[in-house]
Amino acid sequence: MPRIDRRTFLAGAAAAASTAALWPTTATAGARSFGEARVVAETYVDARTLDLTIDSPALADPAAKVRLLLPPGWTPNPARRWPVLYLLHGAGDDYSSWTRSTDVTALTQDTGVLVVMPTGGRAGFYSDWWNHGFGGAPAWETFHLVELLRILEGGYGAGSSRVIAGLSMGGFGAMSYAARHPGMFRAAAAYSGVVHTTYTGPHEPSPFDGPALVRGTLQVEGFDPDALWGDPAIDPGRWAAHCPYDLAYLLKDIPLYLSSGNGQPGPFEPPGTPADPNIEPLIEIMNKAFADRLRQLSANVTANLYGAGIHNWPYWERELHASFPLLMNAADV
Repeated sequence: MPRIDRRTFLAGAAAAASTAALWPTTATAGARSFGEARVVAETYVDARTLDLTIDSPALADPAAKVRLLLPPGWTPNPARRWPVLYLLHGAGDDYSSWTRSTDVTALTQDTGVLVVMPTGGRAGFYSDWWNHGFGGAPAWETFHLVELLRILEGGYGAGSSRVIAGLSMGGFGAMSYAARHPGMFRAAAAYSGVVHTTYTGPHEPSPFDGPALVRGTLQVEGFDPDALWGDPAIDPGRWAAHCPYDLAYLLKDIPLYLSSGNGQPGPFEPPGTPADPNIEPLIEIMNKAFADRLRQLSANVTANLYGAGIHNWPYWERELHASFPLLMNAADV
């Protein structure tokens, strides 16, 4: 089957960028293999926004999605390598959430960074699922850090300078990935991140602790709560092996950024907005404990525990801006 000539396609798309009716435009003239995973389609949402459809053995999914924000001057020239910013989404959302709900497109338009926003599942928790000892799909960690990495470096000019950030479940993913793969990422940021999944201490006013929050999220999305890492009472080692707090010693050599609110209405809420009684209060406890642990290890951590603020996009967009210089400096952009 013929290969997609992406250089020709991109040039034509850029020339037609002023004609809004041309977007989105999809090229499907043949799958491109990168190991076992294959890119089966490329869709240009606009001149900079490129969606990949990937046939992923790790996910057992022939239509896994990844959104790329291309840097100015990007071409698929294999001689040019671009620094990479991974942006991970939260539970109940998808790969389009960062461009849908923030100004990340404008924020990165004058930078030389390739922004990678992969699907992570509605409650995938950025992990290869245990599945009661049988393993197999979904293997999100393998998809993101083996299959997708090979695709990005083999076909999209991604370099070895990488940083990672995410919100909520994606904040967990950013810190867990950076800890579990030392040297892969040069900096990590978590916005309202679920960074202490094994936390079982006092958690008032939230009715949850770490395991209850994770398991509750899985149940809400229709998944078996034991399929991810097993029962936390029976399998504490498997839970700890993914928990950023428990892996903090593996993060002490890179710049880190943490932020969270406390669940009280803040500057982005209209008068009369009720407090968040469940999620953000626990997130604040997690982030305080994680920041304290990192400081005990003499880690390079910036923690903005900003008080009033609920679990919502305006805060995450603001914190992306606040952490952006740290991330770009680490990526050598």
